Amino acid sequence: MEKIKMTTPLVEMDGDEMTRILWQMIKDELLLPFVDLKTEYYDLGLPEREKTKDKVTFDSAYATKKYGVAVKCATITPNKQRVEEYNLSEMWKSPNGTIRAILDGTVFRAPILIDTIKPAVRNWEAPITIARHAYGDIYKATEYRVPTEGKAELVFTDKEGKETFRETVYDFECPGVLQGSYNKDSSIRSFAHACFQYALGTKQDLWFSTKDTISKQYDQTFKLIFQEIYDNEYKAKFEEAGITYFYTLIDDAVARVIRSKGGFIWACKNYDGDVMSDMVSTAFGSLAMMTSVLVSPDGKYEYEAAHGTVTRHYYRHLKGEETSTNPIATIYAWSGALRKRGEMDGLTALVNFADQLEGACIDTLMDGIMTKDLTGLVVPGTKVEAVNSIDFIKAIRERLEKRLA
Repeated sequence: MEKIKMTTPLVEMDGDEMTRILWQMIKDELLLPFVDLKTEYYDLGLPEREKTKDKVTFDSAYATKKYGVAVKCATITPNKQRVEEYNLSEMWKSPNGTIRAILDGTVFRAPILIDTIKPAVRNWEAPITIARHAYGDIYKATEYRVPTEGKAELVFTDKEGKETFRETVYDFECPGVLQGSYNKDSSIRSFAHACFQYALGTKQDLWFSTKDTISKQYDQTFKLIFQEIYDNEYKAKFEEAGITYFYTLIDDAVARVIRSKGGFIWACKNYDGDVMSDMVSTAFGSLAMMTSVLVSPDGKYEYEAAHGTVTRHYYRHLKGEETSTNPIATIYAWSGALRKRGEMDGLTALVNFADQLEGACIDTLMDGIMTKDLTGLVVPGTKVEAVNSIDFIKAIRERLEKRLA
């Protein structure tokens, strides 16, 4: 068959370790034989980030702003051990954090469902999408290990140098720990707009939760900004689309989520979203079956898998051992980016290819062919065959060819 032509490039961000190996397998087996792939390539592997002093990460983010759609492989956020392992000149920041900040984006994560893997929460029937505000909170907090007794204060000085606020946080009578976190109205507004727009685009109800009864300034600011934007800009659109928005406390939201049937977007602050996305993915089956897309308020998209670089499998791969690493979420990152590129450029063939690629993944799993991480999750009595990564990808290709034929 003739390869599908692309008119505008995708931004391609390569990554690290086992997911980097899978990245190339996916391109070779599932993409390049069928699509005349046009990408602007950036290597976000840790050696290249070290070589460019992390400039490559910033370049990839600005390219995403230019072209509108990106696909990203999982990358390492180095800790002290990684600094020594890769002989780094410094502990480079999270590429995801850098890209989120430049795009001013919100992360939406949703599970991939198949009939033979039932959620741990028996009444869940449809995916629950977590919208995570990827800015501020403890991820940008200033921390201090208090060594002895003394007074900690919260102080604000305006740009003219005038002190306008001072309040005691705690009078320490012994050693302890202190943390100061922050957020910005502009970032919260971008988060709200992204959530409302994504809900309209996917025609799903939107839930938002914080703890404003306890955090009467920080969390309440989120609540009030969301409500203001909804009332002024989205209420009529939601009613016309037949979807709803509502706010509740985070603890009430957890109870409601567990009792629900799913099928909605749950918007959370940064830390809440980090935790709840892993909870939701695990309850639905596996983090390797979780999609992730970063959406900016002005309509830029960056697709990736929700999981990390699968370090344990990579070390086995380096020893020449066979691995059974699940590539589904990474394949869906590619299909999501190709679909969005096709939608933006009016390329129905590219949109259809993305649909067929995802369908081939589901066909393969429903035929019982899967990686080892899923075999213990299937409904009892289901006939399964555990295969290695490349054989799994080849099985997907076989079904993709049938679909495209």
